[in-house]
This record gives sequence, C-alpha cells and structure tokens, in this order.
Amino acid sequence: MERIFAIGDIHGCARTFETLLINQLQIQKSDSIYCIGDYIDRGKKSKEVIDFILQLNWDGYHINTLRGNHEQMMLDAISDEAALDIWMKNGGKATMQSFGIDSLNDLPDKYEFFLNRTEFYFKTEEYIFVHAGLNFDFENIFEDEEAMLWIRDFSPVQPVLGNRFLIHGHTPKSLKHILNQKGNCINIDGGCVYTNRKHLGNLVAIDLNEKKFISMSNCE
Repeated sequence: MERIFAIGDIHGCARTFETLLINQLQIQKSDSIYCIGDYIDRGKKSKEVIDFILQLNWDGYHINTLRGNHEQMMLDAISDEAALDIWMKNGGKATMQSFGIDSLNDLPDKYEFFLNRTEFYFKTEEYIFVHAGLNFDFENIFEDEEAMLWIRDFSPVQPVLGNRFLIHGHTPKSLKHILNQKGNCINIDGGCVYTNRKHLGNLVAIDLNEKKFISMSNCE
C-alpha cells in the first residue's frame, strides 16, 4: 500500500531530516513523499539536505520537492546582485558556507538544476501541496506564484478546495498548534531550525493515510 507523507520546512537541518525519514517514518520505495520547501538557509547543512534528497531519488524513492521562498531567493541571487544581498541577509550565508563557496558562480550545476526543478505546487485528487499557502482572491488559485512562496495570513475558501486538504508550511508554529489543527488546511512547519525560540525546533511530518503527525526534535 502506498503511504503518503508530507515534510515541513527543513532549513539545513540535515541530520534531523535524515533521522525523521529513515528512523521515524522508515520510508519505503512505494511511498510518496512531499517536501514542502525551504531545504536551505539558516541551518548549517543545506548542501547535505539537498544531497540526501538527490540520493533518495537516485535510489528509487519518490521525493516530490516544492519550491520555498528560500529556494526562490537563492535562484534570484544567482543572476541579480541586489537579490544576492537580500538572500545573504536571510540565511544565505549559512548556505554558501555549507557548499564551501564564496560565489554562486562556483555552485555546481546540479544544485542549480535541482532548484529550478522544484515545483510551485502539487495537486492530487485528495491534496494540494504548496510551500506557503494560496491566494483565494484569485479566480485561479494557482496563478499567484508569489503567494505560494510568501503568503502567511490567508483564509481558505472551502468550496474552492472542495474535498481536498491543503498542506503547507512557511509560517513556524508550535507543536501544540500543529497537533490541534482542525479543518482541511494544515500547516506542518514546526520551525525546526529555531531551537532558540520557545515551542519551536521541531521537524514535522504528516502521514496522510493515517491522518497523524510525526515530529522530530532538532538533533543537529
């Protein structure tokens, strides 16, 4: 039986990510895994997070990768000096250090390819997966790509979602908040990298077959 998991914002916490997938979820090649984005920045091991995702896909696991606002900032920084300054102030410095480079010109091509291949959303019969959320003021909710990366305060319009669950991250929430969510709009960002903030510091997954959360405290 195919299991479906979604994983919240990782932000360079490679050891926590690997431990959650391998030890806690015990992922199998028959599973479908949706990573909500923000693999990079702030934490110390952004390169290792991407390398692990690439290796899993190479080994035959089904890892679906969404684009977060931090991946978009890095992509923008590759070609825009002003964007580079913004990215560096928002966690990009840690990412550069993890790659051991002083310039994005030295970033190996496979990582830029990975960033460009991330998707703004995934839609199935039962779920919509997106990094930040959706702009329900748009007639076509999939037209506003900026909202998918950046939006925080939004009110889901249930008739638009229909019977689908909207799974997203981007806005860190306490584990208590995550575990007590109601309705079909679910935030799974436990603020894994923010170990210095009260009630955060958790990497959260949701098992969508069982409708249950699995969390892993930051173990970096």
